[in-house]
Formats: sequence, C-alpha cells, structure tokens
Amino acid sequence: MTETQTAPQIPEADPAPPQGAAETPALLDGVRVLDLTNVLAGPFAGYQLALHGADVIKVEMPGSGDLARQLGADRALSDDLLGASFLAQNAGKRSLTLNLKDERGRAALLRAAHDADVLIENFRPGVMDRLGLGWDVLRQENPRLVYCAVSGFGQTGPMRTRPAYDQIVQGLSGMMSVTGTPGGDPLRAGFPVADTLGGMAAAYAVAAALVRRERTGRGAFLDVSMLEAALTAMGWVTSNYLITGRPPRPMGNENFTAAPSGTFRTADGHLNIAANRQQQFATLCRLTGREDLLTDPRFVHPAGRKDHREQLRDELEKALAQRTAKEWEEILSDAGVPAARVLTVPDALGLEQLAARDFVRALPFPDGRDRPLRVLASPFRVDGRAVDTPAPPPLLGEHTHTVLAELGYSDDEITALKEQGSI
Repeated sequence: MTETQTAPQIPEADPAPPQGAAETPALLDGVRVLDLTNVLAGPFAGYQLALHGADVIKVEMPGSGDLARQLGADRALSDDLLGASFLAQNAGKRSLTLNLKDERGRAALLRAAHDADVLIENFRPGVMDRLGLGWDVLRQENPRLVYCAVSGFGQTGPMRTRPAYDQIVQGLSGMMSVTGTPGGDPLRAGFPVADTLGGMAAAYAVAAALVRRERTGRGAFLDVSMLEAALTAMGWVTSNYLITGRPPRPMGNENFTAAPSGTFRTADGHLNIAANRQQQFATLCRLTGREDLLTDPRFVHPAGRKDHREQLRDELEKALAQRTAKEWEEILSDAGVPAARVLTVPDALGLEQLAARDFVRALPFPDGRDRPLRVLASPFRVDGRAVDTPAPPPLLGEHTHTVLAELGYSDDEITALKEQGSI
C-alpha cells in the first residue's frame, strides 16, 4: 500500500457465528504436520502452522526432547524440560517421542508420514538420509507429502554441512556489518532475527506447497536457507548494493534513504520520526515551531537534508526537548507524521493496541502448576477474527500413546515399544 492509498476497511468480527451456522474452520484445519525440529527456526515455523489449525505432532527424542526445553531465563523450568524458549514456540502441538536411531522408532515415523501432509525438519543436510528417512524414502511412502528442510545454508553448496546458529547467520549475511554506529564494532540484533526469518520463510513455503498440492496432488521438497532468508529480508541494504554498487555502512538509528528519519531525543526519552516526504517535513517543522528550517538552504532539498542530517537533528532536538516523547508521538502522528516512542519490550507488550487485537494470550501451564503462561498469537487475522487460543505446549511425550493409537498401534504394541526404548 502506498502512502497515498487509503487503508481497506477491516470487517468487524461477529462475537459468535449466526445461530445454526457452522463455525468457519481454521485455515489449516485437517492438515497434519510432523515437526522434527529443534530450538527456534523450525519450531517457529511449526507454531505458525499450529496457530492456524494444523495438527502439529512434535516428534522428540525420548528422555530429552527438543533442546529448547532446557533453554530460557528460568533455570527451574529448564530443569523440568519446560524451558521458556520451548514454551514460547510450541503451544498447540502434540508431543510424540520416537527414537529415530532405533529401527522400530523409524518404522513408526514412516507409518506417521504415510498419512501426514507435511514434515518439517532442521537437521544438518544429510542426517535424515543417513537415518533412512530422507525425501527419497518418504515420498515413496507418501507422494503427497510436503517435506520442508530448514538449514543454515541450504541443502546444496559448499557450506551446506556447516553448523549454523542465529548469530552465525547474522554475521555471514552482512546484518551485523550494517548494525551499530559508524566506526563502531559490528553488532548483532538483540533478538534471533535470522532464526525467526528462516522459520517464517518455512511456514510460507509450506503454505504455498499445500496450495499447489491441492491443485495437482503433488507433494514437494522445500529447501529453506536461513542465510538466504536473512539476505532477502534486508531490503534496500542489499538492493542498493546490487543495483548501484554502493556498499552499505552502519548508520546507527539513521535512515540512509531520507532525513529527518531516525531517533531523536525529547524531554524524557527517545522518539522515532520518519518525515520522509516533503509534506511531512513541513508539518514537522510547523508543529515544532521551527518553520525557519523550511527556508534554510541546507534543508530545502531532500538531498541537502541527507547531507546535513546531523545539523538538522541538532536543530530539531532543541524544539523536541520542550515536550515528552509521548506528547510528540500523539501530536505528530495525529498530523500525519510517522512518529512513535522507543519502548522497552515490557512496555511494547503492554500496548493497548495489542490488547485490542488479543495478540498476547494466557494459557494454562502445561503441568498444571499455578503460574502464568503468556504466548504470542498469529500476527494476522482471518475474516476479521483473531485465531483461536492454542492448547498449552506439551509435556515431553504427552501424546505418544494417543498418536500411536491413531496410527493403528495396539496398547500391547505401544507397551512393547516403550520397553524396547523405541519411544
């Protein structure tokens, strides 16, 4: 949507379906996903699918499970295999423990894959093949299967087998080289952006492959590279270099495409302002009482404002110091100048905007203990409605018996698998 277009009217969600009418099914209702992933990129992808109704079966190693069960800020939770990192990305899933190094465990996965729609894994390339569970085997079992492999660098190329974590990808992608201040050391983003982008790309790829399968009946092998997802998301940083040959550099909180566009000091905190258009700049000058800047030769033309961005910042901050960041946010936003405070994460999560859209959800704790558990919902609504609140994240192996029974295993067979260390 361009700045001159009007935002579409969003339909208000009915509080309940009309009497006698069936409730609209979730977007991925009836889709079964086998989630063999660990830590963040893969689990994030599976969580996005679960939020929209997919039956996501998290396949975990008996005894330990997803490494994220042991990660997070609360050591006691990690010791209980309910680490905060796990709880954040696995609500709505069911946990099935299978020992994939055991022949009977692999046979159970093959049986599960026969009726699954999607399988997601984020092992290093080649691991699933060595287990006898790679794409060539699974597509023989189920030609309609959508197989999504998430890795640091992709399934091909000279770096394919290298280990990769978020920070490794942030560095290799160039993200760290353009983050920070001029002359300073490279900085990683303060959150696992490369993992998250890889997971979002995987969820998007799965959804697209399911659309094709609906038309053709064909499954798909999806090769998702975190490195490529990171570079794709860098937008103008990469495109300006590819198209103009100009290498990007760190500019702190400045926007290299326009000025004044960055972070400014106010009476009590910091304010982001993006007056990228001439009309927005004129409005900013008027509302701050600095209309003289409109005729200053240094700032008359957009190119001049970029060349003299430091001097322009100094002049504007003299005026911005007269009010608080919140006051300026309201004054400038109401007048059509993009502006907003720089908030802490707790303050951001407490915004009335998020509460109005029911974005932060409260769930029962998985093991029934009396403590709060809040997770994030889907970042988009469907037909004006927020997605349903997911079930709590699963305990390790919580649904093993149920899922195996759905696959046709008898109680005696399940007991034998447990005794043999297969589940």
